[in-house]
Amino acid sequence: MKIQLLQFLALAGGFCLTGIVTQATPIPENLHQNGWFIGCQAYTFKEFTAFEAIAKTKEAGGNMIEFYPGQTLKPGSTEKVSHTMSESAMAELKAECARLGVRPVNYGVVAARNAEEVHAIMSFAKKMELYSVCTESTEQINAWEAAAKEFDLKVAFHEHGGSMSKPGYKVWNPLYILGVVESRDHRVGACADLGHWCTSELKPVECLRILNGRIISVHLKDKAAYGQAAVVVAGQGVVDVAACLEELKKQKFDGHISIEHENDWKDSVPQVRADIDFIKAHAK
Repeated sequence: MKIQLLQFLALAGGFCLTGIVTQATPIPENLHQNGWFIGCQAYTFKEFTAFEAIAKTKEAGGNMIEFYPGQTLKPGSTEKVSHTMSESAMAELKAECARLGVRPVNYGVVAARNAEEVHAIMSFAKKMELYSVCTESTEQINAWEAAAKEFDLKVAFHEHGGSMSKPGYKVWNPLYILGVVESRDHRVGACADLGHWCTSELKPVECLRILNGRIISVHLKDKAAYGQAAVVVAGQGVVDVAACLEELKKQKFDGHISIEHENDWKDSVPQVRADIDFIKAHAK
């Protein structure tokens, strides 16, 4: 089973990168909640606008947000959140975040077909004063690394569910991501999607160990079972969120955790609040 293979590799220690410190400007310390930076991936509220996602994030107890491309900006608007959005819409989005006291920290998952798109995405992220960008476009690693240095921003490679039976999709495997980033600038690393690792039948805590020192951000969701299964509140499924938080503590992780509750789409604030409370109960 894939879980057992990764457990062996993680315990072997051959992939440990303890002590590495990323270089980009950190998230302000005053936004910590019991030692963690906690917010939402706006996709949790994909049935609503970005403005509504900001409000719901605050209602659930988060103080930061990760935007994704394609969400409508606000009720009655035709503008979409995107790295190609107008300067005026960008200003509106930043102002709404400031008004509600919710800091934008990330943007993704966003694809890039070439170096020009990478540069445009990172330029947008810098204008939005973000901490990082989330992508799966590992084929553009040279451009991502160059842009990470130019803009002093982090790049986190994300994963959806996958398997060895579909070799065209590789980023599901933390060993592949490690191979992409381990010789690169330390502003380039991984977005740890705990639930999607379970979709791939991997044990999330062991994936975190493989990527020790290169975790830039976390998408936190629990799953009812390994493989294709429903998202549940943290602590009610198979992810072992508590063990993952303990591992992140050991790694001195200080990036943001984005709650991504891909369920209960019309009314997920109570579940998101429960996830945030779970994290806060495991204080650093």
